[in-house]
Amino acid sequence: MKRLNFSGVVRPALVLLSILSAMLVTACTNNLPPPPVVSDSSTTYRIGAGDSLGIFVWQNKELSTTVPVRPDGRISLPLINDITAAGKTPTELSGDIQDQLKKYVNNPLVTVIVNSFVGPYSQQVRVVGEAAKPRSLPYRDRMTVLDAMIEVGGLTQLASGDRATLVRTVNGKQASYGLRLDDLIKDGDMSANATLAPGDVIIIPQAYF
Repeated sequence: MKRLNFSGVVRPALVLLSILSAMLVTACTNNLPPPPVVSDSSTTYRIGAGDSLGIFVWQNKELSTTVPVRPDGRISLPLINDITAAGKTPTELSGDIQDQLKKYVNNPLVTVIVNSFVGPYSQQVRVVGEAAKPRSLPYRDRMTVLDAMIEVGGLTQLASGDRATLVRTVNGKQASYGLRLDDLIKDGDMSANATLAPGDVIIIPQAYF
């Protein structure tokens, strides 16, 4: 019986398998650099559309109220025409309301309290793609990637977490960084965590099949 020689077939097959394995590893990882450490991520909170504001006028219950910030960034108050709230700090808005009320009230003292937080678009963190609940999140001081992923419910079954990208605007220019969400969420590798900055966008792609 003639012996079959498979060496001419096996070797090319092994080479092809090695190439495919390398391509698979490359497809599952991100070649972008990791996000830089944000040394001071604290920022002064500014009011955004969708926030709920408590307006308190000292010794004047009739003028005290709770109002939503409309999509146009303005609010409506008794005795005052529409006033812009979005983009201002609560202290700045308090001062503007006091200036308007001086026409009707002697020495008004106004306090603005933000009851529910959304923040302006420039201070939100957006998570898009293969997150369980993609959405915009209000930025919080020292917020991390892990915080954001908890709020969006983690990854979908189709997500390729280690190919995720973080897009950040620095001095008016966009920069992209690689994230290792699978390592962070599935393996608990905290070295894959990163601090976020206001305006960051996390993009989670679908896995290759």
